[in-house]
Amino acid sequence: MDKEKEKIRARSGQDNDERLLLLQKGKRGILNVIFGRTMLIVLMLAAQIALLVLLFSSLRSWMPYYYSLILVLYGALILHLVNKPTEPTTKITWILLVVLVPAVGVALYLFVELDIGHRMLNRRLSALIDETSAFLPQAPKIDAEMVQAAPELEGLTRYTWAHGKYPAYGNTRVNYLSSGEASLEAMLQDLKAAKDFIFLEFFIIDEGYMWGRVLKILEEKVQQGVEVRVMYDGTCAIFRLPYRYPEMLKKLGIPCKMFSPIRPMISTHYNNRDHRKILVIDGKVAYTGGVNLADEYINRGSRFGHWKDVSMRLEGEAVRSFTLMFLQMWNVDESGENFARYLDAPAGGAIADAPGWVLPYGDSPLDNERVGEMVYMDILNRAQRYVHIMTPYLILDSEMTTALTFAAKRGVEVSIILPHIPDKKYAFALAKTHYRELLEAGVRIYEYTPGFIHAKTFVSDDCKAVVGTINLDYRSFYLHFECAAYLRDMPAVLDVERDFQATRARCQEIHLEDLKDIPLSYRVAGWLLKVFAPVM
Repeated sequence: MDKEKEKIRARSGQDNDERLLLLQKGKRGILNVIFGRTMLIVLMLAAQIALLVLLFSSLRSWMPYYYSLILVLYGALILHLVNKPTEPTTKITWILLVVLVPAVGVALYLFVELDIGHRMLNRRLSALIDETSAFLPQAPKIDAEMVQAAPELEGLTRYTWAHGKYPAYGNTRVNYLSSGEASLEAMLQDLKAAKDFIFLEFFIIDEGYMWGRVLKILEEKVQQGVEVRVMYDGTCAIFRLPYRYPEMLKKLGIPCKMFSPIRPMISTHYNNRDHRKILVIDGKVAYTGGVNLADEYINRGSRFGHWKDVSMRLEGEAVRSFTLMFLQMWNVDESGENFARYLDAPAGGAIADAPGWVLPYGDSPLDNERVGEMVYMDILNRAQRYVHIMTPYLILDSEMTTALTFAAKRGVEVSIILPHIPDKKYAFALAKTHYRELLEAGVRIYEYTPGFIHAKTFVSDDCKAVVGTINLDYRSFYLHFECAAYLRDMPAVLDVERDFQATRARCQEIHLEDLKDIPLSYRVAGWLLKVFAPVM
């Protein structure tokens, strides 16, 4: 057992020279793809597609009947799409697919719509949310002081309670952390102080310096009797972690889960990833934001220039909602959890001198309610002076485009900071397709010249802000599990705005005349990809 623990420590970077570790990670990534489970998945998917093609070819004599059936389905599907309460851009994408490639388009749409896994998972998650709501302050029983000071927060809280059981809290202190490096050091201090339990839920965990430092403390805490649980998204098993990494952590006494492991079968279920970043310590302290547990988030080995990211630390009553979000996702594939053990006692007690209110919330891709997008749109629609945004991606649906441009047209200063060095070139090309419409409406666009922006923040009018995991793109709004916290009348709101101003000082502003300098390859790629953006 001691030898196995040493192997895990070595893999995590606890005992490795940094340069050697980076080299090992590079080799490991290539070898994992060629010889590991990733290649097996690709080969098995290819085998399934080949089987479908063979079946299609063998039934050639039935083609006239097949095409007649497809045409009937084709017409019915278009009527269904036109009348379905779906975002217009998504409708256009599906209709184009059906028109251009009827056989594939119809089959793909039916495959997506009839996915049984989605409905089963949604029923289980909805049941968990209802079951655990008894542990929350019951909305819409709203604080009278809050109603008087921030009447729009009452309506927003009614909405988030109806779609996820997310109440607003007072008595919570929030610290805004303006870099991945600051986030890591704050997390490490709180982890060292843990007495009862530690919950970690991150989209990405990767072996290296950052995770090595965290894992070392987690192992020490397990030996002290602290309960530790770790959950990460199943896509990490493709390029970052061994597929059996949860079993490796269990040998250290740390229960670990992959959310939705990638398996060699065709399913739309794999498009719904757990993009949340949540750390909860003893039910007293919580973290969320853009920072994952991988070295690029603290500017070790980043391939995209300086990596700008943020997170926030919450202490007090609002931690309760993040504890519940973790427990709900942990238990989505099982039952029997004793939630009272973590939620009966007040979460850290009231921070009596903490002003303002915090509304933590999550978003699920399974319930057809875009909570993350609606909160952003509420800020845009109510803004009076400014809305300042940082986001790594800009792949907008028609509703968000309208909200951004209308706010600018009615005199609100709407400014967006985006990366100058992209991590995904296709996303960069898609973002640039929106530049002209936004600029012509008066939206100001900046690119962060030192490198890559991964922060996801909104701040408005010196009184409200959102910090979380939610990008301005289809994946965050429609396809991922996400989380964030809405802040109202708190000192941390001004910290978000100060960070925006400091970041903007390191950016170049994009003007209409600059659009002619966009490379032709980006323009063509953007035009083509934009058609399929809602289903990418």
